[in-house]
Formats: sequence, C-alpha cells, structure tokens
Amino acid sequence: MSEDTFDKGKVRIDEVSGTPTTGHKWDGIEELNTPLPRWWVWTFAVTVIWGVAYTIVYPAWPTLSGGTQGLTAWHSREQVASEVADLQVQRGPVLDKIKDAPLDKIEADPELLAAARTVGKVAFATNCASCHGAGGQGAKGYANLNDDDWIWGGKLADIKQTIEHGVRWDADKATHVSAMPAFGRDGILTPEQISVVADHVRTYAETPDSDAPTPEGEKLYAENCAACHGVEGKGNPELGAPALYDQVWLYGSDKPSVVSRIVNGGGAVMPAWKGKLDDTTIKALTVYVHSLGGGQ
Repeated sequence: MSEDTFDKGKVRIDEVSGTPTTGHKWDGIEELNTPLPRWWVWTFAVTVIWGVAYTIVYPAWPTLSGGTQGLTAWHSREQVASEVADLQVQRGPVLDKIKDAPLDKIEADPELLAAARTVGKVAFATNCASCHGAGGQGAKGYANLNDDDWIWGGKLADIKQTIEHGVRWDADKATHVSAMPAFGRDGILTPEQISVVADHVRTYAETPDSDAPTPEGEKLYAENCAACHGVEGKGNPELGAPALYDQVWLYGSDKPSVVSRIVNGGGAVMPAWKGKLDDTTIKALTVYVHSLGGGQ
C-alpha cells in the first residue's frame, strides 16, 4: 500500500536535477523544493509596491467615516459626471429642439430624427430591452415592435401614450386598462367549448394544422370573443385586443398555447415611464420605437 510521508530529516539533494527535496514523499516519488524564478519574484515585489503606492495616491481604504481620499482625491464618479455634463452641453441645442417640436416634425427633420433615434436607442436599451429584446423583436408575452401589429395602436401619439402611462399599471390612472376574461378558470366556458374556440381562433390565421371553421366555433366566438377581437378577428387597439387573423402571435400559435390564454385570460403589465424618464427622453423613445419598422 502506498504511503504519504514527510520527514525534514530526509531532505537531500536530488541527484538528477541537483535541487533539494522537501522531505515529502508519496508512493516513492520525492517532492522537489524548486525555487521560483527570479523574474517572477521581482515582478511580484514590484506589483506589491505598486499596489501600496496606488492606495496612497488614490482613494482606496474604507474607514468609519467613508474612506481614504488619497493624495489626489480623484473619483471616477466625478469624471463620469463631468463627461455627462459635457455631453449635455454638446447635445443641449438639439435636445431643446426635440423637447419643443411636435413628434411628426421630429420625424420630418433629418437632424432631429437622427438625434432622437440616438437618444431613444440608448433609452430603449436601458429601460425596454429586458422585455422587448435588444432589437425590439419581443418574446413570449412581450410585443414585437418591428412588425405592423400594435396592441394599443402604432401611431406616434399612441406609442407615446403607452410609454408614458404603461399598460395595466395601477399606480397611473391614465394607464391602458383591459383584461381578457379567464374563460376556463372562472367557469365561463367548459373545457370542450374552449377547445372548439381555440380551433376556431386558429383558423383565422390559417395555421398549418388548423381545421375549417365550424358552426359551433363561429357561434362560441361570436358570443364570447367578437366584442373585443372583432367579428373577423382583426382586433381593436382601443381595447388592447390583438388581431387574430395574421401570423403574429403574442403567446404562441400552437393549440395548447391558445387554450392556455383562453383558460387563464389576463394580460401582461408594462410600467408607466412618465416621471421616471424626462419628457425629451420619452419623445425620443417614442420616435425610436415608431421607426423600428412597424410604426403606423
């Protein structure tokens, strides 16, 4: 059986390498006490000296009253604030124009449009991309902003309204309010009826595996869905009811996904950005979203 032993008294010079051993031996193999290269030792010493010097020159060590300020008292936050202030001075005249100009005038002016898209793109990446995707492509339950399907309307004024007041955002009295009934959970329709309605809804978009409309499906749809989504399934932006006749699906086009929406109802929530973003940023964000490709 192998043994792991350590005996300082057995330290010797290795015959092959000429290096002293440590006295540690495992399975007949002796450990060499190889010294670190000189260049490594000197490099380490220089980094230690550099580190100590850095803590003396710049703010570094925390204290009960805040922290050491260093010989220079330099702070990266102050530099960032200074750079942001300089940027605001450079952009100030253009931003003032965006603030004062109507939305349609901004889109008609190449200079203002370019500036608004730049500011709006940054605002979108910071505040909207986590739900709608970096390119506005959306995700399950989050609208795609690149197409021409708009749940609450795709005109400039509509988009601005949605950004300012959000959707189903209880803290804002002007928010968009509507909710699809939970037809299954609340017992409005039976599971069999929900299955029939789901089949009928899928015929509007002519999904590859959908069947032809049935009289029962048409009747159930007319009684329970047409008031919001329209007789032909074209939707209603005033009620936040999506169109059903195209290939754009917010929660998925397969039957289980459609059934789940009918059973559970409800709707997603979008924050109200008025008060969190200034008016100029909201206008720039409106123009940017409108110009993604699907604005009306």
